[in-house]
Amino acid sequence: MDTKQIDYILELAKTKNFNRAAENLFISQPTLTYQIKLVEEEIRFRLFERSPKGAVLTPAGEQFCVTLRNIRAELKRAIEQGQNFSTRYRKNITIGLPMRSAIYFLPQAIEIFEADNESVSITPHFLPLCDSSTFLKGEEDILFARNNDVKHIPGIKIHELFESRIYLITERTDELAERAIIHTEDLRGRVLMVGGGSPPELRAVQQRIIDTIHIDYFNSEDRETTLTNIRAHKGICLAPGFLNDHNNEFAWILFDCPERIDCVLCTHASDKRESVMEFVRLLQNIYRENNTFDV
Repeated sequence: MDTKQIDYILELAKTKNFNRAAENLFISQPTLTYQIKLVEEEIRFRLFERSPKGAVLTPAGEQFCVTLRNIRAELKRAIEQGQNFSTRYRKNITIGLPMRSAIYFLPQAIEIFEADNESVSITPHFLPLCDSSTFLKGEEDILFARNNDVKHIPGIKIHELFESRIYLITERTDELAERAIIHTEDLRGRVLMVGGGSPPELRAVQQRIIDTIHIDYFNSEDRETTLTNIRAHKGICLAPGFLNDHNNEFAWILFDCPERIDCVLCTHASDKRESVMEFVRLLQNIYRENNTFDV
């Protein structure tokens, strides 16, 4: 099955009519019918039920088209990226990082770097915080990570970045949002959301609060659910400051605790490219110059 046949299937699935689909594809109706028949023979199941009124997807065809749409979208993206590189860039550096930590300084770093390295592109890959699997497969050249997650991994080089502190997240209208710093006692009577992929340092803080003031708490599945629950007045949460995207949607108030999360950049020990090291140094300098940004 080739890309043209994928387009034929998806167009017929959308129009449910051979004649209309053929017109939209600028081919003849017999050609479309023949190509659909070829695909069905190749995959060994029927995609469409034919009738005098047109064609509708079989249950198997519906599931198949879901996958085909994803494949087509990924292929379109790959072609567009290839076109971008062929017209402007000769080299690429891919950096993997959690999305919220990318918002604040990464655009600035990319702009500065590409101004001096016009033939090198920086491509972000947004990954779960503790997932280094694609980096270890070589799909990223640089990885933003917690030092504790990567310090024992062989074959990588670790570059210091910053230490992140712990913050309380509330709605901006919450009375706690007026405080400069939050102490454990300030949370008495509140509901604390925990879990959601919290790193060990954060889990330690959460457990200490629960043990100290016996606060009510419940498990929140992930970060997006947690933020939704905050807006729904169901509770508050603690989070590493580096996840703050600084869009002012929520209040982030420093929490009084000794825990820090050591954030680093990783590169492959075998990667000797100066452009990679230049981008690492640039990010380090940006964070160092903004030393109040301990998040």
